[in-house]
Amino acid sequence: MLKTHTCGELRAEHAAQTVTLAGWVNRRRDHGGLIFIDLRDRFGLTQIVANPQNEAAYKVMSDLRSEFVVQIVGKVRARPAGSENPNLETGAVEVEATEVKVLNAAKPTPFYINEESNVDETLRLKYRYLDLRRERMKKNLVLRHNVTSFIRKYLSDKGFIEVETPILFKTTPEGARDYLVPSRVHPGKFYALPQSPQQLKQLLMVGGIERYFQIARCFRDEDQRGDRQPEFTQLDMEMSFVQRDDVMNLIEGMFTALVESVSDKKILHKPWPRFTYAEALEKYGDDKFDIRFGMEIQNVTPVTQGSGFRVFDDAECVKAIVAPNCASYSRKQLDELVELAKTMGAKGLLWAAVGGNTEVKSSFGKNFPEEKMKTLVRNLNAKEGDLILLVADSSSAAGSVLGKLRVEMADRLNLRDPNVMAFCWVIDFPLFMWNEEEKRWDPSHHLFTSPLPEDIPLLETEPGKARGAQYDLVCNNYEMAGGSIRIHDRKLQEKVFQLIGLPWEVAQERFGHMLEAFEYGTPPHGGIAPGIDRLTMLLAGEPNIREVIAFPKSQQAADLMAGAPSEAESHQLKELHIKLADGV
Repeated sequence: MLKTHTCGELRAEHAAQTVTLAGWVNRRRDHGGLIFIDLRDRFGLTQIVANPQNEAAYKVMSDLRSEFVVQIVGKVRARPAGSENPNLETGAVEVEATEVKVLNAAKPTPFYINEESNVDETLRLKYRYLDLRRERMKKNLVLRHNVTSFIRKYLSDKGFIEVETPILFKTTPEGARDYLVPSRVHPGKFYALPQSPQQLKQLLMVGGIERYFQIARCFRDEDQRGDRQPEFTQLDMEMSFVQRDDVMNLIEGMFTALVESVSDKKILHKPWPRFTYAEALEKYGDDKFDIRFGMEIQNVTPVTQGSGFRVFDDAECVKAIVAPNCASYSRKQLDELVELAKTMGAKGLLWAAVGGNTEVKSSFGKNFPEEKMKTLVRNLNAKEGDLILLVADSSSAAGSVLGKLRVEMADRLNLRDPNVMAFCWVIDFPLFMWNEEEKRWDPSHHLFTSPLPEDIPLLETEPGKARGAQYDLVCNNYEMAGGSIRIHDRKLQEKVFQLIGLPWEVAQERFGHMLEAFEYGTPPHGGIAPGIDRLTMLLAGEPNIREVIAFPKSQQAADLMAGAPSEAESHQLKELHIKLADGV
């Protein structure tokens, strides 16, 4: 090793020892006679001092600049009284250099490494290898390592084994677009990168593995956003001989222990609340939501009906939220809220500010009876100083808009504590959603989700009323995981294929291997796939998952550092039997 200790290791008990350190120059200071540098490696900082009496070391130290890679030999000593740095773990000592060797020089960096200044993300991604040296990224990658290490230990202790599944697999379109890989040895044929190991983990259950997990790489060719990447990582897991609660209880126990072990975040509810899909839409307007605060959506249609106000009377539904302490909003602020609601999909937004003595100032008061207004305020339990926001539309549209507006108002009121993790479960999803354009049923989760046992007869009579044995994990307005009990019976799987309009020959071509496997004694099984990137993002308090991935893609799915995707050479295309269309 080129070092005897790390730069975060030395303490007072090391005084008088001769040590060798190696790392990057974090900062250099010339104090007129003495030269100081802060030497940095992944483990911390150590102050190095050069005395002019040691001419060779002093001369090299005089020429050092930020980000030079150096090796230092010297003696550890206590810092002079009054110069200790209590904010630094090594702040009680320094190393007096006797030998200094430059291992590699560095030209000026495109942004500061030794301070957390705002740097354009495009620049950071172009020079990601420099960005990784910064404290923020270092902490995030260490946290990510701690998360995956904890998961591996926890599941291993529970009898799971880690199994790798193929990256090159068969294209079986199930949701997002596949990334296709052309085959050189099979002209005209393609592999697909896995959107998830879904079929493979079910086949592992057929193979008798019983308890499987994998920190799995997944690939989806879909539009990017803050919590998506074309390649991402999930904890993929599957269990045999289980029911829904078995999987949910395992995850709840693991995540509770994980958060408390690797972070200082607080978990809001123990045990985690459970909401049906219908309850989630009714209270929050979405199946991923935030329960760190109240302000739930309330249906006020019974109050508004028959008021004579056409906006209310002509609407399928009127829903409302109550924003506390917002009645003092100015007309300009209220108009801005109305415009914001329109960008969220609303036809309009109505408001009512509750003042003293139950006095109400509203945007619709002239058209709404006073007694009904009093009933509205009372039913909503609105108090003096509260602002009522209402949307009149279809039930789903009104809920969707108010769900987004609810989060916006919570942010304005600082109600979403970043130090709190509010986990909950969503269950009892519909097994199918009606596709009006195609006039067929679509699976709400995926093709292999089992109906709840008591709802299986509904597949013959009323498929739209059948509930899936699905469970989604939600935290702080993000979907953290999706899972289900799977279909393990061939006849039931074929029935689902039939209901979603999948032609038999297509089902056989895409999933024949699964159907055949189900004829060889497949155990009941179920699983779940929490997102490692999203979980780490929330634990780190970061705004998007790019901040917890070592080498992420940009919002345009490009690698700005290496310049990917890039053009292939003509001989590569020829080997792969590919000819580009004109104009490409």
